Amino acid sequence: MSIGNSPEADRPSIGAALQKARIGAGLTVEEVSTTTRVRIPIVHAIEQDDFSRCGGDVYARGHIRALARAVSLDPRPLIDQFDAEHGGRPAPTPAAPLFEAERIRSEPRRPNWTAAMVAAIVAVVGFVGFTLFTGGGKSGGGPVASGDANAKPAPAPTRHPSTIKPPLKPEPSDSAVAGLPKDKVTIKVTARDGQSWISAKDANGKLLEDGLLKKGESKTITDKERIDLVLGNAGVVQLYVNGKEVKRVGDKGTVERLSYTRGDPQAG
Repeated sequence: MSIGNSPEADRPSIGAALQKARIGAGLTVEEVSTTTRVRIPIVHAIEQDDFSRCGGDVYARGHIRALARAVSLDPRPLIDQFDAEHGGRPAPTPAAPLFEAERIRSEPRRPNWTAAMVAAIVAVVGFVGFTLFTGGGKSGGGPVASGDANAKPAPAPTRHPSTIKPPLKPEPSDSAVAGLPKDKVTIKVTARDGQSWISAKDANGKLLEDGLLKKGESKTITDKERIDLVLGNAGVVQLYVNGKEVKRVGDKGTVERLSYTRGDPQAG
């Protein structure tokens, strides 16, 4: 019998079978990729019988199974064909025999009674020595140990009022405004509720900042004299000028043009 008449020769390749089934189902590569979460380049490669981009035989089998199900094919014949063409599945690792596990189990340690007895003797000797030493120290007579039940403790020495110092009061900490340089104008812009476009120039028209500020991002801009600020979508912006918050900047979707100098925001 010639090889050309064998069932293996008539059988289409894995990639050709998947591609034919996808076209028959009226699906594009992008739609199959979205359904299976297999990236588009890998889908193209598999349909060309190139499995090198799958990352190994295990991942290739998973991709084939997912693509076959997406185009309503039985994945088992395709998996068997892949195994036959790529050396078969790896044999499972045999479990270790029970007697080997028993052999490597460590024996329980026996208690060291000798060390325990030595420790107990040392503890008793130490306690007796401590008791004798403290008892001998208390036998030396003082006014209380001499047995005078009416003896009163000596009064504590009094201190002159002039020597008593009043408790120190904590100094107030500097505010955030006091920490900023007073010889500059400082602006902090935060896109708190959405993204906003910002542009900032100095008094001479030099561009200090320009670009899109994504939600949650902040920019701090400083200049010696003045900052001319343009805010897009001003309603989503939180603005601090020289350390003080500007309560209302503008409405959402509006463009605001603002100018600030050194001092409070009202000084701009």
